[in-house]
Amino acid sequence: PPPSGLILRIRKRPLRALMPALAASALFLAAGCSADPAAHNPSAADRAQGAEASAAATTQAGQPLAVAAAPEAAATSTAVARPGAAGGKARKTALKVKSYDSHTRRAVISPTGKGTSGGQGASGGNGTSSPSPSTGGTAEPHATAVGDVIASAPAPGAPEGLLAKVTKVIGEKGDGIDVQTAPTTLDTLLGDDDAKGSVPVDPASFDVARLLPDVKVSWAKTGDIHSGPEGTKVPLGSLRIDVGAKVGTAEGAPASATASVHGFVQVAPEVDFSYGGDSGASGPGAAHLGVSGDWTSRWAVKGRAAASAQPVRVPFAKLHADPVLQVGPIPVVVNLDLTCYFQISAEGNVTVDVEQDLKGDFKAGGTFGPAEGWTPVNESHMTSTPVRTSVTAAGAVKASLGAEATVGLYGTVGVTADLAPYLRGEAAVSADATSATSVGGATAKTGVGAAGSWAVYGGVDLTGTLRVQLSIFGTPVLQHSIPLGTLHREWKLAAGQV
Repeated sequence: PPPSGLILRIRKRPLRALMPALAASALFLAAGCSADPAAHNPSAADRAQGAEASAAATTQAGQPLAVAAAPEAAATSTAVARPGAAGGKARKTALKVKSYDSHTRRAVISPTGKGTSGGQGASGGNGTSSPSPSTGGTAEPHATAVGDVIASAPAPGAPEGLLAKVTKVIGEKGDGIDVQTAPTTLDTLLGDDDAKGSVPVDPASFDVARLLPDVKVSWAKTGDIHSGPEGTKVPLGSLRIDVGAKVGTAEGAPASATASVHGFVQVAPEVDFSYGGDSGASGPGAAHLGVSGDWTSRWAVKGRAAASAQPVRVPFAKLHADPVLQVGPIPVVVNLDLTCYFQISAEGNVTVDVEQDLKGDFKAGGTFGPAEGWTPVNESHMTSTPVRTSVTAAGAVKASLGAEATVGLYGTVGVTADLAPYLRGEAAVSADATSATSVGGATAKTGVGAAGSWAVYGGVDLTGTLRVQLSIFGTPVLQHSIPLGTLHREWKLAAGQV
């Protein structure tokens, strides 16, 4: 039974005053009991609104900002902050970047949606809308002012996103306000907030340029959506590139020793992002940017490749995507490029027919701390299984089927990583003949023989560079690019005697 005090309070109220509340409660209970379970399955729009509300609540509560893939509804979202002003933290806004000129750094900003106003900008020109100091998920707009920081998802003239500070409000232009901007850094938006997350890149979002004739691209995503000849076989979230190509054959090699490389690379890339605010410093107390993912490949090298002192690299596909991370209310645009290639070097007359399966993962990037500055992150765990191995004659050959990835923010490259799994075959053969002897005027060889060994190895090299543009976080500018170092692992697939 309810507490007696509660019963006394109810008895003091007129019955007719309780009727609306009791009726509403009854309706609520009835709706909850009779609701179709399918009605609780939120639509994409509901999920997007929920994510925005969650991000706003997280920001207000002072908790770390959520990092997630921006919903499609937020593909043109914009956030604005007014550093140094009361309540000037970043807020989602209805502003849209209508156009941007990267040469002059001028942008036209349009106040779309409700709350449009025609106030005066700080420089005296006509202003457009930007967030007020009020709390909430989406700010009520007022006039844009000099010093405002704008973060925008990809927009006309800024296909890789825009992160800029308003330095002058020039005036009205068409359906927006013409403003002059200058580059800025993420700490002006994120301030003392913390954020950390890894976000998968939608395989369907990649633009693909095929550089060789026999290149096929396949991918699969949730909802039983797939593309390409191998799409139905590709794991969800993965991108697969198949290639087949002939390579130069060694001089004097028979027709049967035609050299070729064929196979596929399958990768499920993720973007790793983190930021740690530090109220006692001029920039962040921590930061991280990198690329990681699962890797699968199966590929073969066959024939007698032409001798070359330096490895010959042949790119066969270039891929580009600009995924938008929703970091609280802020759209952080990541620029990801992948160049898939094969590379081959050879010497002598060795003829190979080798193939391997390779599976594993990788992680490459840079991490910032106030004491040590930027330091590299360089990891890869691979396992392989030989499918077939054959090496004849003497010499060596090494072939890689890899990918070079570059990842940056708002059009500035921050990390370059080169993941190069490889196959290496070698053979050594030596002849051993006894000295000739003369018996009764006749010369005879008492023994002639040949002996040698061969071996096939698998391996992986991971190299890369941290670039000066990582200062976009607001960290000190790197004096020069920092090598990631070389991660090198090799294992024997097979060996034998000749």
